[in-house]
Amino acid sequence: MPHSYGYRARTRHLFKKEFKTKGLPHISTYLHTYQIGDLVDVKADPSIQRGMPHKFYHGKTGVVFNVTPRAVGVIIRKIVGNRYLEKRVNVRIEHVRHSACRKEFLGRVKVNAKILADAKAAGEKPKYKRAPQQPREGHVISVVDNLPQTLRPLPFETTI
Repeated sequence: MPHSYGYRARTRHLFKKEFKTKGLPHISTYLHTYQIGDLVDVKADPSIQRGMPHKFYHGKTGVVFNVTPRAVGVIIRKIVGNRYLEKRVNVRIEHVRHSACRKEFLGRVKVNAKILADAKAAGEKPKYKRAPQQPREGHVISVVDNLPQTLRPLPFETTI
């Protein structure tokens, strides 16, 4: 068979809906509000062909630069040769969703602001460094009124 170079060539598994998610998108998909500057993830919905992005942009994160009634314009950085190009892609809202890539960072900003306020109140230098969970403190277990118990497996019994 001849090799195809179509717009959706080699997307058999890429544009596939997951199990039990077939059909049209939910109404809540259309009720999300997007503003200029929002970070969005481009994920093509194969049940809606209109306004679908090219397969290259599937799974990429970009910044909204334009908002229209049914679509958003997204700036996505693409590596071309040895440089990055800013590609402007117009995508319908069925194919984008708000990105969670900055959620942890914004949470850390709030925590650091609280640490700074507490340190200023105490007159100390703030400590922002995150430390891994330390091992539990050592302790002594008394055997008074706490006799050791021997654990062994239960014998197998057939109940026929």
